[in-house]
Formats: sequence, C-alpha cells, structure tokens
Amino acid sequence: MSSAPNFNRLAGPYRWLEYATFGPWLSWARSAFLPQLSACRHGLVFGDGDGRFTARLLRANTDIHIDAVDASPAMLSALVRRAGPHHARRVRTQLADARAWQPNSRRSSDRPYDAIFTHFFLDCLTTEEVQSLAATVRNVAAPSAVWVVSDFAIPPGWFGSTVTRPLIWALYRAFGWLTDLGVRNLPDHHSALGATGFILHDRRTWLGGLLASELWCSAPANRP
Repeated sequence: MSSAPNFNRLAGPYRWLEYATFGPWLSWARSAFLPQLSACRHGLVFGDGDGRFTARLLRANTDIHIDAVDASPAMLSALVRRAGPHHARRVRTQLADARAWQPNSRRSSDRPYDAIFTHFFLDCLTTEEVQSLAATVRNVAAPSAVWVVSDFAIPPGWFGSTVTRPLIWALYRAFGWLTDLGVRNLPDHHSALGATGFILHDRRTWLGGLLASELWCSAPANRP
C-alpha cells in the first residue's frame, strides 16, 4: 500500500480554495441529505477535511455522536476547532489511513454506526480500496445504516466528455502536485458499495452532473 497523501498544507486555506473553485456547491452537496438524518445517533465520518460538514451535522442533529477518521493531523485539528464545545462530549477523532482503518478504538459498549459519511473523499481511493473500506464498515454498521456519499462524477454525453472529464483530470493533477495523491481516476464506488451490501436509495446532482450526492442504505445481510 502506498503512503497516504499529505493534506496538512491545505488545512488552513482549504475552505477558501474550495470557494474559489466551486463556490458554495460542494457545501450544498455535503448537506443535501441532512434532513433525512435526524434519527441517526452514531456517525462515522471519513476525511471531512477542515470539519465544516461535521460541525454542521452536530448543529443539525443534537443527539448524534461522531467518530471522525483522517490521515491528516492538521485536518483533524481543524475539525476539532470547528466542533467547538461539542468536541469533548460528541466527537472522537482517530488519526488513521482509511485504507488500513480498523475500528480498534471503539468501546465494547459502543453501538453500531447508523450513519457513514464520505464527502469528496472516495475519489482519493481506488475502486478496490473503496470496496475494502466498505467491507470493513459493513462489519460495524447497523442493519439500517445509511451511507452518504458526495463526490465528483462524469455524466454521460457531450458535457461529460468535453467539460467534466478534462476538469476532473486537472483536479487530480493539482491535488497530486499539492498532496502527493497517487490516484488519477474516479473509482467505481457504485460497484464497490453494491458488492458489500449497500443499495443506492437516492441521488442528487449539481453543475450538470459534475457533483453528485447519494444516499445509500444497508441491505439485509441475507439479501441474495
């Protein structure tokens, strides 16, 4: 397994880089399904960057507790700061590469996760790595768990081939230069999540399909 990309240098300007390139659209994509998550109580967040989504989730759902996993100590520190007074009681952080993550820090009294979040994170993994992560998550997810995914996408047709594909190519090159990210193509997370027992329930898109937010549900373990 290659070394994890280094996002530490982006922790400070991350928010402003995002707004300079995509304005509020990424934030809207992350928050698309927040109203459907009011009943969730135990969340698992991978790679939330500077923690803006986690902070918003904590405000929107005052009963949820979060485990936040990130390979960047600077990003985790930013997440803790944004969580503010909620951090001590409702947020636990784990410095770990998601590709090798194991829920070792969970206490025996912890309940299964009923909500998993990967916002603009799975695109840092290969399809095989997404499937491996999903299999690990499946083992600690509740039978009724939901998985919220926001990411870039290449829509069919001329817009996808002439606009979004070159744009995503450029984004991968830029992040490769800034963080040493080795991945250069979007993973097929649909096949990876489907193979590990998750079913796509809802999908919303923005900017002609360049951005997509999806709500996946955990299928029964005995589903054929």
